[in-house]
Amino acid sequence: MVRRVFFSFHYERDIWRVSQVRNSWVTKPDIEEAGYIDAASWENIRKQGDDAIKRWIANQLDGTSVTVVLIGKETSTREWVRYEIRKSYEKKNGLLGVYIHNLKDNEGKTDEQGNNYFGEIGKDDKGNPVYFGQIFPTYDYVNNKGYDNIGDWIEQAAKKAGK
Repeated sequence: MVRRVFFSFHYERDIWRVSQVRNSWVTKPDIEEAGYIDAASWENIRKQGDDAIKRWIANQLDGTSVTVVLIGKETSTREWVRYEIRKSYEKKNGLLGVYIHNLKDNEGKTDEQGNNYFGEIGKDDKGNPVYFGQIFPTYDYVNNKGYDNIGDWIEQAAKKAGK
C-alpha cells in the first residue's frame, strides 16, 4: 500500500542526507515498491512568520498517515521539528524515527548521531506525558538497510496507529 508521508527534519544542517532518504523511491521500479509518497514540499516560508509556518505544516500533514522524523545531530533541538511531531501525534499519525548521521553529505562525510528526545509530545488517554523515544521505533538508515526497509517501517507505523 502506498502511504502519504510527512518527513520532519532539520533543513539547514541535514538537507543533503534527507534528500537521499526522501528520493530513494526514484530508483525503485515503481512508487508502489517504494512504500510511500512524500507529502512535504521544499517551500521556504520562514520569512512569512510563525503563523504561516504553522499553516504550512498543517497543510503538509493533511492527508498523511505517517510522520518520519529524520534524525541528524541537531534535529532534537529544532523548535519546528518538535512542533511537527506534536501535531503528528495529535493527528494520530503513525510515527517513527530514522537516524541519518551515517549517510554521507555532499563532502562525503558522515556526522555524529543525534538523539530521539524531543520533549513531551502529548498526553496519553490517562493524561500521562508521552515521549517520542519511549513509544515510537527508531532505526538507523544505513545500519538497518533503510533503502530496502523504509517502506516496511512506514507501513508498520501506520498499522500501529490504526491507519
